[in-house]
Amino acid sequence: MSKVCQITGKKPSTGHNRSHANNATNRRFLPNLVTKKMLDPKTGKMKKMRISASALRTLSKKSK
Repeated sequence: MSKVCQITGKKPSTGHNRSHANNATNRRFLPNLVTKKMLDPKTGKMKKMRISASALRTLSKKSK
């Protein structure tokens, strides 16, 4: 399963781990994905989606 938000399109980014000796090793920054069941407005059915936690907060804020 890919680590991409189905709403915002957020995906893993890359960077470096830095040691005390300032050595750089590659690492990945993964998005905070949550699996939620959401109502599809077109079909009216529940659909499982993997969305980022920030997108979930935005959706709950907009629905109020």
